[in-house]
Amino acid sequence: MVSQVETPVFDSDRVLNLSVEGLVQVFTSFHRNFFTSVMAQALRIAGQGTSVLVVQFLKGGIGQGHDRPVQLSQNLDWIRCDIPRCIDTPELDDAELASLLELWQYTQAVVHQGKYDLVVLDELSLAINFGLIPQAEVLAFLKQRPRQVDVILTGPEMPQAILDVADQITELRRSHQP
Repeated sequence: MVSQVETPVFDSDRVLNLSVEGLVQVFTSFHRNFFTSVMAQALRIAGQGTSVLVVQFLKGGIGQGHDRPVQLSQNLDWIRCDIPRCIDTPELDDAELASLLELWQYTQAVVHQGKYDLVVLDELSLAINFGLIPQAEVLAFLKQRPRQVDVILTGPEMPQAILDVADQITELRRSHQP
């Protein structure tokens, strides 16, 4: 008795898609104590060799703009608005608004260039809710980003339209009263 084995033939015309699609993650809470866990995640991922960008839209006060990023590790760039204070109101002077919008434009540009694999947009919901960054621009950014880029959005009262496109939503609540 003779057995016959067929050898599979590799079809070189067929291209395998081995890339991983990035996720949109939302971290939201009425309490402002969740950024530490988001930053720990960013540092852990950067430590594994992945390029990470952390953008804090409403933080200022340390003379840092997109042209002067703080490098927390070899693969993690951290940028803020180049303004002397933290933003806690929708009323900004012209220089503050210009710095915020310049940071938003820069962020979109470097993400579209594929420079980073994970992008953390801290307190973006407040910037949207204050009317400083248009929600439609954020939705377009999320849709048009390179497909392998993960994006983490943080802030209280995340708009429903953003939640609707998120792959993962983490809502932190207090389970007891102090």
